[in-house]
Amino acid sequence: MTMVFQRVETQGIAQLSYLIGDDSSGTAAVIDPRPSVDVYLELARRYGVAITHVFETHIHADFMSGARELVHRLGGAQLCASGEAKAEYGFDVEKVHDGDRFDFGAVALVGRHTPGHTPEHLSYEIHERSKGENSLWGVFTGDSLFVGSAGRPDLLGEEQTDELVQQLFATLRDYFLKLDDGVILYPCHGAGSACGADIGERPMSTVGYERRTNPFLHHADFQEFKAFVAEGAPPAPHHYKPLKKLNAEGPPVLSGAPRVRGLPAERFAKACDRGDAQLVDTRQMLGFGGGHIEGAMNLGPRPELSVWAGQMLEHDTPILLVVEDESDLDWFLWSFANTGFTKFAGYLAGGMAAWENAGLPLKRTPQMSVHELKEHLQEVQVLDVRAPDEWQGGHIPGARRLYVADMRDGVNGGPGLDKQKPVVAYCGSGYRASIAASLLERAGYRDVRNVPGSFQAWKASGYEVVS
Repeated sequence: MTMVFQRVETQGIAQLSYLIGDDSSGTAAVIDPRPSVDVYLELARRYGVAITHVFETHIHADFMSGARELVHRLGGAQLCASGEAKAEYGFDVEKVHDGDRFDFGAVALVGRHTPGHTPEHLSYEIHERSKGENSLWGVFTGDSLFVGSAGRPDLLGEEQTDELVQQLFATLRDYFLKLDDGVILYPCHGAGSACGADIGERPMSTVGYERRTNPFLHHADFQEFKAFVAEGAPPAPHHYKPLKKLNAEGPPVLSGAPRVRGLPAERFAKACDRGDAQLVDTRQMLGFGGGHIEGAMNLGPRPELSVWAGQMLEHDTPILLVVEDESDLDWFLWSFANTGFTKFAGYLAGGMAAWENAGLPLKRTPQMSVHELKEHLQEVQVLDVRAPDEWQGGHIPGARRLYVADMRDGVNGGPGLDKQKPVVAYCGSGYRASIAASLLERAGYRDVRNVPGSFQAWKASGYEVVS
């Protein structure tokens, strides 16, 4: 007998899912699958097992669940979700309660109600059936306990936060801290997720290590714990609320990547002019700056595209896409689907070369190096679009601050910016600054520039930083 165990990491949304089973029984389960489910099907074939169960630890808010998609593609697996706290779903599930057990050959999973991040949250203990009572060796913790952190309890609104904080405190102290030090913890998220504050870089940990190092486990007094949790929570991303609703009602079954049709340049231009779609240019910032369609938002080809699409776009409005290489189209479609975007009005067939060859108008965004910015610092309006904690760690002299995520509904004049004077946007590396620059252009700012390398390049050049 060989246990089958595989972790699947989805970059950008910092999501971790798992395949676990046993090759002697030929059965396996998947925990918290992402929307692009081919990876689980390929793993099952590689290990010679059948995925018989798909488990959800809770109703996710940060990514679109792939559970329904995977069950559909498998043609008959059981979709299991929490039945605790009167959880309701808009699709068929087998409801799991505390203590329910599922056997996969020599491996057994046991559901444990671990509320706090959400009321219905379940963790799944991993047992070795041959070891009897001393069989627990791991826990799929979902979003209850992370490496160095814990699941935030404030995503369901102020009216439920106090109760969830109490539940989280009880979950950490009365369940996790009572486990043996050697029990291995497998969370649903790694560093970069906003589902917890300052999640650690390691993909897994042990109860003993977290007992020593995780600050969420170091508070015996509830009021002290409550103050600590409130102080450390990052801003809740915009897409969390609509995704929570989508995952409860039932994510769409796509049977593959979301569908999108190619549009010749002239038809694409007409689609842009209608104004009933969101225009997104996914090229790298230098390509976007060199020439793009007026009104486009720049979300470049990095894994974090998923998160920034969620932050900046509307789920109910179709997307018009510009891509650099159409052979990468499926990657972009799944990146959007990760955060719930599955409606597309079309993509520009032939890319910007086809647009240029059709003689259609171009908008340019000048790129300003940090050396040029240093030379002309007193002549331009400098806008820092990083998060508040980044700003507090140091910024370019004379800069004003407006977090790019707060620009999704309009710039509203910015922090005293003059639309008729040059505005230079910067962030950590230039990625978010290019998003901000495209939004400033759309808001009617006459002269907008982006800084490639941004604050990282500024510091590397040895230029002054103020706090």
